[in-house]
Parts: sequence; structure tokens; C-alpha cells
Amino acid sequence: MFETLKKKLDSFVQKTISEKDLDNALWDLEVSLLESDVSMKASEKMIEKLKEEFIGKKVSLTDRKKDIIQDALEKAVSEVLESDPINLEELIDKKREKGPFVILFLGFNGTGKTTTIAKLAHILKKKYKVVIAASDTFRAGSQEQLEKHAEAVQVKMIKHGYGADPAAVAFDAIKHAEAKGIDVVLIDTAGRAETNKNLMEQMKKIKKVANPDITVFVGDALAGNAAVEQAEKFGEVGIDASILTKIDADARGGAALSITYVTGKPIIYVGNGQEYTDLQHFD
Repeated sequence: MFETLKKKLDSFVQKTISEKDLDNALWDLEVSLLESDVSMKASEKMIEKLKEEFIGKKVSLTDRKKDIIQDALEKAVSEVLESDPINLEELIDKKREKGPFVILFLGFNGTGKTTTIAKLAHILKKKYKVVIAASDTFRAGSQEQLEKHAEAVQVKMIKHGYGADPAAVAFDAIKHAEAKGIDVVLIDTAGRAETNKNLMEQMKKIKKVANPDITVFVGDALAGNAAVEQAEKFGEVGIDASILTKIDADARGGAALSITYVTGKPIIYVGNGQEYTDLQHFD
């Protein structure tokens, strides 16, 4: 008799959430995510996680619904962002006795890749000997731009002339590093559209010759879903991590969620300003 009464009382103070209960709220959330530059794939994954969390859950009338929703949303975001972390300095230290640690940078035109390389050189040179390879032999003015940055952060740059084989520049920079006991080689490459098959094949050649320890995709936070599509395509070349630039001007932040989700690789730094010190670890 007591159990029957308890069940009857529970039916008054508890509700089991069904998919129908969630439909409108989750639709509104998905629209909000898309408006915040979260990609369709990442949005769908988050909605799926929230459904798993809520459907069939019993909610008491006394429960704070806002807290329950907030906790579930945080968990969904965390799971989408989850990837194996990379500690760059630990990786460099492990290889230090064997030879230079080689980092290859790739990405679309105008993402701030060259500036990002200078910022990272500025950080790393406090602890390591660093050289930069000017393997962008395609874009007019690129070598002068990189050289200006290299001089500003007081790091040596290896270059050939325009039209030279970018893979050969990378190779020479690595050989220079081996001969001079330099710890880290940062390889700049020409920005390229992910749809340009010839330039993407060239990228594969540079990677094969340089045999980098880590390949980094540099994406523009302001590019929104376009950055996500680029990350996915460049991921086919093989990337190990991403750096997201211009995050200080991005009010929405969806690109970070989406790039991590589509590549399965961590964002290791974000650019948050124009100064050489404006590169921060991403957590």
C-alpha cells in the first residue's frame, strides 16, 4: 500500500522527459549554434549528446531546471572539444638530442599564418634556438614580409628566390638547423585554397620532404564555417593541431568548436592581437 502511494505521489512531482518535450527547445538551440558559426556537423553532435542526456530523465518539480540544462550543455561542449592535448615544449625537449624539431604550417590565404609563425618564434626563442624556412615562394612580397618579422623577433630565416621549389627551401632549413645545432625549424608555406588540387599536391610534397614532427593548420576565427571546411580539407593532407587567429575580433567562437570536432585534433594556440606577444595557449 505504501509503495502504491509513493508511485502515485512520484507521478505528481516528477516528469519523464520525452523527445517531443525537447523538440522545440533543441531546434532553437541548433539555430543559435549555427548563428554562432558552429558547423552543422558539430551542432548535430551536440544536439545528439543533449538528447542522450535528457530523454528518459526524470525531473522533479523542485529541481532547478536551469542548472540541469546548463550542466548538460557544458558536458556536450566539453565532449565536442575533447581531443588529445599537445604540449609543444615537451615534444621539442624529447627530440632535442636527436635533431631539430620541425613544425610545418599550412592554411588558407589571409589567415595570418606568417604573423603566427613570427609570434610562435618569439615565444620559442626564449628557450630554444629557432630558424624559419620561407617556403612560400609563390606569393609576391611573402618573403619580404616574413623576413621583416624574422628580423623583428631576431630569428634567422632561410630563403630561396621566388619560383623556387618550396620543398627545397624546407630541406635546406632543416639541414642548416642540423649543422648549427638549432632546436626548432618553423616552415612557412604559401596560403592556398583547399579546392586548388595542384597546390594541395605541392603541400603533400613539402610534407614528404620535410617530414615534420608536427603539422599545424592555421585558421581564421572570423571565417566561420569556411574555416571549418578548410580544416576538414587540409586534414586530408594530415594535420596534428590547429592555431586559431583573430580570436580577439570573434564574438561568436563557434569556429573553435567546429574545427576541433571535424579534425579531431586540438587547438594549441589562439591569436588574440597584433603584437608578437599576442599568442596564447588554448585550453
